[in-house]
Amino acid sequence: MKPLMILGSVVGFLIGAGFSLEGNCPWSIVLWRACVAALLAGILARWWGRVWVDGLHSALEERRRARSAPGPQAKTPVKP
Repeated sequence: MKPLMILGSVVGFLIGAGFSLEGNCPWSIVLWRACVAALLAGILARWWGRVWVDGLHSALEERRRARSAPGPQAKTPVKP
């Protein structure tokens, strides 16, 4: 999880700095905006990573349950 958060922070910092430099902002503003973008991107990457890992865990658990369940049973048709 940490590498994903660090990657998100680096990407956020680069995006924040790039947009600030494109807007011809002074260096103090560029640094400030890049740091805020890094913080937000790191938090977002951490959240997304947790959702992704939880989804993988639930898919694996479902696959394990399907493997350990008995074979398909013949269902009797329900007559209306």
